[in-house]
Amino acid sequence: MGRAVMVGRGPTGAGVFVLSVLIVFTAKGCRGQKGDGCGPSVLGPSSGTLSSLDNPRTHPSDTVCEWEITVPRGKRIHFRFALLDLGDSDCQVNYLRLYNGIGSKKTEIVKYCGLDQKVDELIESSGNQVTVQFRSVMHRTGRGFYLSYSTTEQSDLITCLDKGSDFPEAEFSKYCPAGCLTSTEKISGTTPNGYRESSPLCVAAIHAGAVSNAAGGKITVVSSTGIPHYEATLANNVTSTVGILSKNLFTFKTDGCSGTLGLESGGIVDSQLSVSSVWDWNTTAGEHVVWGKSGARLKKPGLPWAPSPSDRQQWLQVDFRREKRITAIVTTGSDRIEYPYFVKAYRVLFSKDGKEWHFYRETNSSQDKIFQGNMDYQDKVRNNFIPPIEARFVRINPTSWEQRIALKLELFGCVPGGGRAAATKLFTTSGSGSTPPPAKTKHPPHLSEATHTPDIRNTTMPPHCGKDVVLMAVLVPVAVVVLTALILTVACVCHWRNKKKSAEGSYDIPYWDRTVWWKSMKQLLPSKMMETEDSVRYSTPEVSRLAGRSAVPSLHAEPAEYAQPLVSGVTTLGARSTFKPDEGPEPGYSDPDLYDAPIPPDVYHPYAEPLPSSGAEYATPIVVDMGCHLPSKVLNFVGPSSLLTWTDSSQSGGSVYDTPKNANGQTTPTQDLTYQVPQSVPPKPAG
Repeated sequence: MGRAVMVGRGPTGAGVFVLSVLIVFTAKGCRGQKGDGCGPSVLGPSSGTLSSLDNPRTHPSDTVCEWEITVPRGKRIHFRFALLDLGDSDCQVNYLRLYNGIGSKKTEIVKYCGLDQKVDELIESSGNQVTVQFRSVMHRTGRGFYLSYSTTEQSDLITCLDKGSDFPEAEFSKYCPAGCLTSTEKISGTTPNGYRESSPLCVAAIHAGAVSNAAGGKITVVSSTGIPHYEATLANNVTSTVGILSKNLFTFKTDGCSGTLGLESGGIVDSQLSVSSVWDWNTTAGEHVVWGKSGARLKKPGLPWAPSPSDRQQWLQVDFRREKRITAIVTTGSDRIEYPYFVKAYRVLFSKDGKEWHFYRETNSSQDKIFQGNMDYQDKVRNNFIPPIEARFVRINPTSWEQRIALKLELFGCVPGGGRAAATKLFTTSGSGSTPPPAKTKHPPHLSEATHTPDIRNTTMPPHCGKDVVLMAVLVPVAVVVLTALILTVACVCHWRNKKKSAEGSYDIPYWDRTVWWKSMKQLLPSKMMETEDSVRYSTPEVSRLAGRSAVPSLHAEPAEYAQPLVSGVTTLGARSTFKPDEGPEPGYSDPDLYDAPIPPDVYHPYAEPLPSSGAEYATPIVVDMGCHLPSKVLNFVGPSSLLTWTDSSQSGGSVYDTPKNANGQTTPTQDLTYQVPQSVPPKPAG
């Protein structure tokens, strides 16, 4: 047998009330406590808190208490002291001892006595069982002791009295033991604004829903600049007090599963709400007043839900239409001063199918949890589910109320697995640990099966896409716009520079760069000429002066093939030529200008035979006026196809070819040279 202690805060949070009952300790890993000198204590299988009676006031004389603690096999236990002040009398009768093991086989680890001892180091056991003995006979002073324990895996264990101001880091992680509501220390602040730096970390973590009092757990704390005013709220059996300006405050990081689930916003429609009964009545003026289920939405003006009879068989049910992860609940009573009704305590049931129902229980507990409700009809009270509930249906079953049952509420959570990373959300209220095993299935006679309705997506849930997806959705279009603007800017600059050069008449490529440029251009030329009668011809200097660079030969997309020129001395390329020029230049060779660059005397063009040494020039074609009156110079611009059009027309006479002339204007016969340009024979005079 042992004495279990239930600890809670009073309505104002100013003090602590202790209710002691005798029970057999059956929690895994804990043997319990015995004696009359035991203060408020919580013995968990992984962590807990021990204290002397009346701590932190002077503990009574002639008292004794013994705790036996067992953790899972293969683990060890360590202790951290928050307070050790045992009096100034004989250490033989006033002391605190820690032992390895339990029963008759225990061996002493350490013994403490005296006033105001400072023990900063962790005291560690050699096995998974420890006995703690406290004895006080006669003393005049001494506030007793207050300590925490956990398995040695939690090397960052702190006590329930450690404050935010005790840790100067901007962000840090610590382990809170179970049972920190045994502390009488006050906190200031609330979520999401944060807690005053003078507040005990673990008590604030329970208020914020970062850990539970029954199990403790890891907390991640972020420090930031303080604020002028800290609100007072009731949450998870802890009432925070109003706080004044502070230099710093701290907040907690959690997994972010704390979005509203749609009662307040209307995401949950009235057809998803069910109640055991509805209170309605007629006023003296004949008005029909209904306290219906639609009034159960938090912050909705008007009357809340109230059942017809106020007894422990009444309930309000929410059907989410699909499974949700539910992490917290906020309740309030009637907002009408003439009807100051509210629920002071309640139980929570949950189900996945609407048929098998389970009462919510805390980790390592075999008792249905009774949640503390409102202390007045208008203030909101929050309770967290640690571990969270994963179910489709949730029912609220009031167990205590003021005058009549009257309830408004909101539920918080997310879709299963939808919580975001801890580093992305502050002040949220998701619990730690796994979902407890279901309690014994119960089918209360008042429970009715819920109506199954089509699934409707809850639009009030916060997005659970990684922040990275949202960030990418913003950054990618921005990057595309910036890159496009950069490309357009470069193109405009190049166009402006080319336009400027064109205006200045500067077209030619520097002579020293022409060879390299021509070789590069040959890599880009189409591999084949199209089947056409048109041929490529280089213009004369006179054409260049008149037409500029517009006389660039037309290039076609067929692969190039080369052939021997049909007429030597004519710089034309016939269609589908198969002549292949020399590969690479001879020493001293330089590619001629694509347009008008003169060919040095000692350089041979790959497409034509050399002219005779006499330096013959080509004669200007003689054209007889056929009625078109074309100047002779214009014929210099006419391509081969156009020329053939003139010479082959029905109006032309016989075509002959001129011969090269020497420097003296005399015709020089030669066998090697062929005629180049056809000339029209003047018609014979009539008669």
